[in-house]
Amino acid sequence: MPLKAQLTIGDLARRTGLSISAIRFYEEKGLVHPVRSAGGQRRFLRADIRRLSFILIAQQLGLSLSEIANALSLLPKDQAPTKKDWSFIAGKVRGLIDEKIAVLERTRARLDGCIGCGCLSLQQCALYNPDDRVGQQGTGPRLVLHNETDQ
Repeated sequence: MPLKAQLTIGDLARRTGLSISAIRFYEEKGLVHPVRSAGGQRRFLRADIRRLSFILIAQQLGLSLSEIANALSLLPKDQAPTKKDWSFIAGKVRGLIDEKIAVLERTRARLDGCIGCGCLSLQQCALYNPDDRVGQQGTGPRLVLHNETDQ
C-alpha cells in the first residue's frame, strides 16, 4: 500500500503523538504550513512529520519557539526540505545547542557554590564575589548565565 503524499491533521497527530490542538498551535506560530483541500481541510506534507519532530526535540533541548521558528524559516515552505536544507539548519541549531550545553555545564559546576547573583548568602560567596563585585557587571546570576569569571 503506497504512502499518502499528503496527511490530514488527524493522520499527522497520530504519527507525531501531538494533539490536533498542538499542531494547530504550531501552524498559528508559522512553524508548519498546511495547504487547504478543495473542501477547506488542512493537508500536510509527509515532511511535516519531520518538521514537528524537530520542534519537539528542540523544545526538549530548551530552545524557545522563537529560536525554532528562526531555524525553520530557512526551510522551504511549499515542498519537502532536502537533506541539504536540513543540514543547513542543523548547523545553525548546533550553535544554539552548544550555548545551552555550556550554560548547563556552568550551572552544574557552580550550583552548590557562588553563581554570581549577589546574594552573598553562602560563606563561599564572600570569597568568590566579595562585596558583590560581579554585580557591578550587571544583573542576575552572571557567573552562570553570562560566562563571566569571578575575578
